[in-house]
Amino acid sequence: MPSYSGDTLDDVMKTSITDIISHGSEIHPTRGRAKELEGVLLEICNPLARISRTETRGKPFSCIGELIWYLSGSDELDLIAYYLPYYQHYQSTHIDQSYFGAYGPRLFNWRDIDQFSNATNILKSNKWSRRAVIQIFDAADASGLHRDVPCTCTLQFLVRENRLNLIVNMRSNDAFLGLPHDVFCFTMLQEIMARTLECELGQYRHFVGSLHLYCRNESRARSFLDEGWQSTRAAMPPMPACNPWESIANLLVVERQIRRGEVLDPGVLSSLDPYWADLVRLLLIFRNLKCAEKEGVIHLKEEMTSRVYDSFIDDRIARL
Repeated sequence: MPSYSGDTLDDVMKTSITDIISHGSEIHPTRGRAKELEGVLLEICNPLARISRTETRGKPFSCIGELIWYLSGSDELDLIAYYLPYYQHYQSTHIDQSYFGAYGPRLFNWRDIDQFSNATNILKSNKWSRRAVIQIFDAADASGLHRDVPCTCTLQFLVRENRLNLIVNMRSNDAFLGLPHDVFCFTMLQEIMARTLECELGQYRHFVGSLHLYCRNESRARSFLDEGWQSTRAAMPPMPACNPWESIANLLVVERQIRRGEVLDPGVLSSLDPYWADLVRLLLIFRNLKCAEKEGVIHLKEEMTSRVYDSFIDDRIARL
């Protein structure tokens, strides 16, 4: 089994993409010619290092947008298309504004089961349990002609030595385009679960049946490998050591207001913990970037509590 371990997302992306280009087998799936490695394990020892530090794949704004889509429990295309416009291609009709393979409903309301809460309660009642599994891919996904179905099969949470580990099983994964978003969202869910259970954040393991790179993206992937990055140790700050769900609920409300162009209450940011306030500022920065409001972006950057995000903001300012 090919195995790639490192402290950061960039570490495992660099080594796995290098091997796909050099040793991958050619395949011809529905979406075009690709190179593939089968049965791959990716291991990130520091799940906080979940954002690529490169200009090519450093995508904090769209990653946060996708996480919010998950946490909202929504299958609305408008929400995710605001951050990732290519999702609009999955709209089947002008009337149908939903996305069949959305993860949010599967995490929080799948056949009337809140799978995330269920996994949480299992581990609260028995910290050694191996049953804290969330199923994303469903048998029905393989039985119909759907335009897109989940690539993720399961998320398994394990508490060992008071550390919460997460094991993700993927049927398929694009090593260049999809992996950065998947790692970001799943490690954030891991940290949310850890804070809910009042335990430490453990390791992140990501098993993939087909880890691939589409040939049309190979030149971009090579640019990623040649680019280098500022610091292989830079990571997001840790989530505050308290139950995160009230803050998440506030984040979802504020995100909706920002996305709809509403004016925020002046006291919103000061009422939030600095960690969550920075995520709100990133959402405000993204709105300003979409409107080409450079001065607004610069002002919000100066207000950021953490300097981890500076390089991403500076890059977008330069593009303006």
